[in-house]
Amino acid sequence: MFEKKQTWSESILVYKDIRMLRILLLGAISGFPWVLIASSLSLWLKEEGLSRSTIGWAGLIFGVYAFNYLWAPIIDRIQIPFLTKRLGHRRGWIVLMQIIILFSLIVWSFINPTENLALLISVGLVIAIASATQDITVDALRIEQINADEGKSMAAGAAMAVVGWWTGYKLGGVIALFTAEFFQNIGIEDYWQTTFLVLGVVVILMNIGLTFIHEPITTDRQNKQKETDEIIQSKLGSNNVITKFVAYITGTIGGPIISFFKKNGFSIAVGILGFVFLFKIGEAFLGRMSIVFYKEVGFSKGEIAIYSKTLGWITTVVFTLLGGIFAMRAGTIKTMFVAGGFMAATNLLFAALAWSGKSEWLFALAVIADDISAAFATVAFVAFISLLVDRTYTATQYALLASIGTAGRTTLASSSGALVDWLNGDWGTFFIITTLMVIPSLICLWFIRNKIKIGAK
Repeated sequence: MFEKKQTWSESILVYKDIRMLRILLLGAISGFPWVLIASSLSLWLKEEGLSRSTIGWAGLIFGVYAFNYLWAPIIDRIQIPFLTKRLGHRRGWIVLMQIIILFSLIVWSFINPTENLALLISVGLVIAIASATQDITVDALRIEQINADEGKSMAAGAAMAVVGWWTGYKLGGVIALFTAEFFQNIGIEDYWQTTFLVLGVVVILMNIGLTFIHEPITTDRQNKQKETDEIIQSKLGSNNVITKFVAYITGTIGGPIISFFKKNGFSIAVGILGFVFLFKIGEAFLGRMSIVFYKEVGFSKGEIAIYSKTLGWITTVVFTLLGGIFAMRAGTIKTMFVAGGFMAATNLLFAALAWSGKSEWLFALAVIADDISAAFATVAFVAFISLLVDRTYTATQYALLASIGTAGRTTLASSSGALVDWLNGDWGTFFIITTLMVIPSLICLWFIRNKIKIGAK
């Protein structure tokens, strides 16, 4: 049976749901840590005189996002003493991770990068692990805000999650850059270290905001997981501590994987995983080196904040919401084809900027085009994997799919700085290469486009 197509006004009204505001805040909480270990850390190391290759390889700490599904079952089941009882299961985990991030920022404020690079990266790794763990819970809580049969609301929720993520990332970046420039201008020598203390205050404010997010109270998920454990244990033929442990591990890690392949079939499941892994590699290569590129072209921290962060955030918010409407009306798969082609094409603007030299209008154009394509791509991607998950394994299965996508972006993109060095600083050629990187993922999507089992294609 086909759903009646929504009018434009009906699609827009989906955003009025109070749940969308909660999802917006959850997205901001998820996006903010990337300010710390992406642009802020990269620029901090750049201004301390470290090489592009070192900055690129430091990005390996993002690799933990590719493996957070390994401990997602723990987050699905284990409760945090005191916090779970007071805040709820999901929110308790989020607050714990926020506390770890806050403590890490305090430690960073005492570190000299040139003297203690290993310690600095280790603390960055702690932030990345806490952020990746937090993302598991944030994504599960976001999906659980919406019923499994609300496909249109899921697309709108994906849009709001992306808007929230970019709000946390972009506006957090504005705060970081302007604060660092302010402290530098007034003569504070360790201006980045002082900036991280200010960013710690933002973490505290986000924890306050978290108290306004409703956490649905349900035990259905736990009951179904226990049923799976009992079925596995019965097949083991005995009832003891060892078989219970084996049943737990098999049920929580193996269950989501078995469910995914059973639902889609082996060949389609492999095609989905290939697409998820490859889709955003080109964007990740560009993103990892973008702030280094801006600095080398000659833009100041203030100009980067205005064009790349503030202007980029406004563009992202507008076109993510439009992308959500587009996904609701055209379907997620068509939206991903459009976004993939646009994403490849807009990287050419950065090549033009590299070859033309410093140009504010071309910089603004490139940033706007890149943010538009990224907005469409991300909202379709988030809605796509949200619709694929089994609600029995919300956190684990979403984390698994998201981690596979992150694996492509983080592990391969860590060589971005080395690639620029290998090209002898030829940024134009670098951006041409990133343009071509999207093609393999679109080929995967083309072959599976009519066979994917989701509510709206």
